Amino acid sequence: MRTSVSTDSRSIRLQIHADARLAAAVGGATRCLADAAGLENEAIAQLQSAVIAACREAFEHLTEDHPQLDVTLTRLPDRIEVALSHQGETSPAVGLDTIAGFAAPSNPSGRPAVLSGVDRVQYETQGGVAVTRLTKYVSQGEGAPSS
Repeated sequence: MRTSVSTDSRSIRLQIHADARLAAAVGGATRCLADAAGLENEAIAQLQSAVIAACREAFEHLTEDHPQLDVTLTRLPDRIEVALSHQGETSPAVGLDTIAGFAAPSNPSGRPAVLSGVDRVQYETQGGVAVTRLTKYVSQGEGAPSS
């Protein structure tokens, strides 16, 4: 039996330069989407911190030729996705060392501390653009991994 799932989404797209204040603004936008999705305050704060840290990490991959980080925040019925992308070198917006957990000590869940507020991290390249997608599930519907 199939279950209908609403495809209504809310999306915010930002193009930012390497500035900690702009990373904080992305965190604020993330907080707004997470609050609207009904996440608990602690989960919201962790997600916001993870997104700000990911932006700051991504700033290190920006170049003079490609000085902008594109951030797309999308609220879907069962999750919030934050896509960080940049042109130029084909490395993730968040360094592989951070994703693999080599740059920061892990928390008890085994996930890198910087990403403890997210449930899933994906990386891909698309035509010279490196994209790192952070996902936070808001409900344990189908497809959401159990913690």
